[in-house]
Amino acid sequence: MGKKIVKIIKIDANKCNGCRACEVICAAFHATPKYSSVNPARSRIQMMRDPMRDIFVPVYAGELAKAECMGRNVYIMDGRQYDECSFCRSACPSRDLFKEPDSKLPLKCDMCEDDPPQEEPLCVKWCLEDALTYEEREEEVEDDVKSDEMEMGIKALVDKYGLDNVVDTMARMSEKG
Repeated sequence: MGKKIVKIIKIDANKCNGCRACEVICAAFHATPKYSSVNPARSRIQMMRDPMRDIFVPVYAGELAKAECMGRNVYIMDGRQYDECSFCRSACPSRDLFKEPDSKLPLKCDMCEDDPPQEEPLCVKWCLEDALTYEEREEEVEDDVKSDEMEMGIKALVDKYGLDNVVDTMARMSEKG
């Protein structure tokens, strides 16, 4: 166990007006090349919306779930019922949310990592209602690499490009150092 700075986006759903600026800037930032297009499916933050009841809840991508969860919780807001998937941050087999549209690899919020680094994630910066706020704190974390996440990523690459192409690319990468 070690200590690490953990970056967090806090969400205040009471302040969110559903403008979706967070989705737009996230999708643009993660386009290739950067800012060249806006495809909401590439956004690491998605808006759970019920405009008729004035309910807007931004949800940003979190950990990968390799299988469907067993959670069957139901949430009631203003008399309307929502299932647990509505607020879930995971990419999982039961839905396409938080999956890269071309490769189907799971997406995870990277806090807009860039060079030079951003002061805060762009969704926070672009939120005019201050519904999203950024926080850093120190926490105890495990030091090991999550091999199951790496394995899933490699499997998706092999499925898309073939084993020989992936092996050739890895060999070229290792030669470059």
